[in-house]
Amino acid sequence: MNHTKRSNTSDKPVLVIVHGAWGGSWTWRQAASMLTRKGYTVYRPSLTGLGERMHLATPDISLSTHINDIVNVFIFEDLHNVILIGHSYGGMVVTGVADRIPDRIQRLIYIDAFLPENGESVESIQKPRGKWNEYKLEGGFVVPHWVEADQPFPKDVPQSAKTFTEPIILKNQSARKLPASYILMVQPNHIANENDFVFHAERAKKRGWPIYKLESDHNPQRTAPEALVNMLDCIVTGKSKK
Repeated sequence: MNHTKRSNTSDKPVLVIVHGAWGGSWTWRQAASMLTRKGYTVYRPSLTGLGERMHLATPDISLSTHINDIVNVFIFEDLHNVILIGHSYGGMVVTGVADRIPDRIQRLIYIDAFLPENGESVESIQKPRGKWNEYKLEGGFVVPHWVEADQPFPKDVPQSAKTFTEPIILKNQSARKLPASYILMVQPNHIANENDFVFHAERAKKRGWPIYKLESDHNPQRTAPEALVNMLDCIVTGKSKK
C-alpha cells in the first residue's frame, strides 16, 4: 500500500480538540461544525471509555491511555502543524501529548483546563483545595453526580478513577517552549475565585501565555459555542484581543 502524507487543503491549520471528563466528542459536535464552516479541518476524538466508546470502559483505563489515544490520532492521520485544544480534564491529556510529540504541534490552547506540572494528577491538584472529596467513587469509576441513570443518550458517563489519580510524567523540555494560550470562563455575578480553573490560568500567566476571558459557564462548547468558536478563530489567526 502506498502511504502519502496527508495534506490540508484549507489555508487554516488542523484543529484537534480533546474533550473534558465524563464527556465525549458529541459535546463538541456543534462547535466543530462551526469551525469547519470557517475553513478548519477538525478532529474531535472520544477518549477510551467515554462517549461512543463507553463500551470499552474499565477501571484500568488511565491518563496514559488517553494520552496514547490522541498521540495515535496524530500518527494514524499523519497530522502535523496542529493546533491542539484541551478542555477541562483535556488539559491533562494535551499536556502529555505535547510532551510526547511537540514537533507535530503548532500551538496549544487550554479552555478552562488543567495545566499540570510534572508528577501531578487531577487528584493531587484538587485534593489540597478540598475538591477531590466532592467526587463520587464507585467500582473504580468517578461518577458524575448530575447524570441520572434513566437520562437519555448522549450524556456524560462514569470515568475510570485512574485517569484522575495517575501522575503525569513530563520529560521533554522543548514542549514547554510551544506557543500556548489559555481561555478562562467568567460567569456574570460570580466571584472570580469560585472558578476552579483560575488557579490554572494563573499558572499560564506566570509562563507568559496570553490569557483570554469568555463569558460562559464551564462548558462553552454547549452554552456559548458561537462566542467560543469566534474566540478560537481569532486566537489562531492572531486577531484576538485579551
